[in-house]
Amino acid sequence: MSTPVRSKLSSATGAGWGMAAPVIGLLSLFLIFPFILAFALSFTNQRLISPNPTEFIGMRNFEQLLGLNVLIIEPERDGAGELVRNDAGEPAYPRVRTFTRNNPDYPQYQGMREWFAWNFRGDRIVFLASDVIFMRALTNTFLFVAVVAPVQGGLALLLALLINQKLRGINVYRAIYFMPVVVSIVVVSLLWRFIYDGNDGLLNNILSGLTFGAFKPVDWLGEYGTALGAIMGMSIWQAVGFHMVIWLSGLQTIPETLYEAADIEGATATQKFRYVTWPGLRNTAVLVLIVITMQAFALFAQIDVMTRGGPLDSTQTLVFQAVIRGYEKQDISGGSAISVILFLIVLSVSLLQRYLVRTKN
Repeated sequence: MSTPVRSKLSSATGAGWGMAAPVIGLLSLFLIFPFILAFALSFTNQRLISPNPTEFIGMRNFEQLLGLNVLIIEPERDGAGELVRNDAGEPAYPRVRTFTRNNPDYPQYQGMREWFAWNFRGDRIVFLASDVIFMRALTNTFLFVAVVAPVQGGLALLLALLINQKLRGINVYRAIYFMPVVVSIVVVSLLWRFIYDGNDGLLNNILSGLTFGAFKPVDWLGEYGTALGAIMGMSIWQAVGFHMVIWLSGLQTIPETLYEAADIEGATATQKFRYVTWPGLRNTAVLVLIVITMQAFALFAQIDVMTRGGPLDSTQTLVFQAVIRGYEKQDISGGSAISVILFLIVLSVSLLQRYLVRTKN
């Protein structure tokens, strides 16, 4: 009796593995193997096309990307010990390059560049980086995630609450809100590039009309202070419908009896959201938060189509830098190192999010 049962289980297991084999093969080919290859190449000096043999260089790529230092510069003084001042009457400081270029007295600063600086108690504190562009890409990526994740998640929840009503024609609004999700991100980026145009863009025309001509046109994608914010706005609009659907599915799993009980107890709308809706959406919130975070860290297409990392590196991101270095600059090892750093960041942030929103008994 046991032999036929065992044979049936073996055949069923074999059939299951046979059906899963194509998926496992594709995942291995396009995800697992490239990641292992990128991890290995990040410790070498591999270039895309090079006559030189590949060499193992250890952590040098990561040291080049993450190298930071702090330089404190005192103001210049004349022979009498008085402060030297510039034409504006402000204290004059030695140039940063006198410490970072061919200065044997400061070997720790050699090859570095100024990232940002400020004055403190008369001294100038300069933060130096081995790779300033990477550091800007890193900070831009974190800033993008910090703004887009809560705003997009909150707006999606608000839309889900609005359309989770038994009203006539509500499906039309659901389709309208979800429509940007099904449009290619490249097409959306091209569309919004015309909307943000500094000369005759739709946004400038609308703002000018609302202010009766008082608003001066802004080159939203061409100015340092507005480019990243403009991309944030477009990205929130494009993907909010997707997360709205996830929130909506979570809302529809909450039993109606809980709301009926809350009505009997005389709970207000705010109390019902706080004590019924939000606790019922806990698992959905974890999913939405993690998905938004991963999508935000993977920001690339909008940058590639709309700004190419400019102006003045104000829209550089980690994924964009990895692609530019790996393919355009043919620095496969550098691009791989950025990919490994991004993977570790996303993994750490995801684990932290799971820990913070864990269910407590």
